[in-house]
Amino acid sequence: MERIFRIAVDGPSGAGKSTIAKNVAKKLGIDYIDTGAMYRAIGYKMKTEGVSPEDPEAVARMLDATEIDFSDGNIYLDGEIVNEEIRTPEMSTMASVCSKIPAVREKLVDIQRAMGQRKSVIMDGRDIGTNVLKDAEYKIYLTASAEERARRRFLELQEKGETQTYEEVLEDIRQRDHSDMTRELNPLRKADDAIELDSTKMDIDEVVEKILEIVG
Repeated sequence: MERIFRIAVDGPSGAGKSTIAKNVAKKLGIDYIDTGAMYRAIGYKMKTEGVSPEDPEAVARMLDATEIDFSDGNIYLDGEIVNEEIRTPEMSTMASVCSKIPAVREKLVDIQRAMGQRKSVIMDGRDIGTNVLKDAEYKIYLTASAEERARRRFLELQEKGETQTYEEVLEDIRQRDHSDMTRELNPLRKADDAIELDSTKMDIDEVVEKILEIVG
């Protein structure tokens, strides 16, 4: 029987977790689960349906009627592909808001754990190794300086024609870090048994190779 293994990748916003995890998944032939995208998808649904984060009953009703899945690199929200819709600065903020709602986290963590039981996966987020997949066979904490993360994000936004300044992007990154690290529920931190990789001076291929070495 084929061995099932889980790779948990945690780290701050803009460290390159998604790009790295996608590449590792391709090389190993396993599924990549973008947990951040799941929170963005919930944020997008809340926004489009006018559900307030302060209304727990409305949030619960919405969650009961929500399905999220991944297939061929696409994220499906209730059967619809929402890749582009969820990748805006506003949805980044909404994802942070959603991640503080216990009912949202509970629902998404249940989905994520079920995926990890069924098949080999690589999952990235803020609390994968410390909460979602505590028993993951491999745990990586991927980080980079705030300035480098802001520089990468700024270049991405420029390519998309966004008008945010580097200073605004850096401030966003710092605020997001503070929010993620100080939230009450499963804050961002390095798991005791995680291997830390600082990608400030590494390119994507170097980080991918390092993780492949770790997984062996």
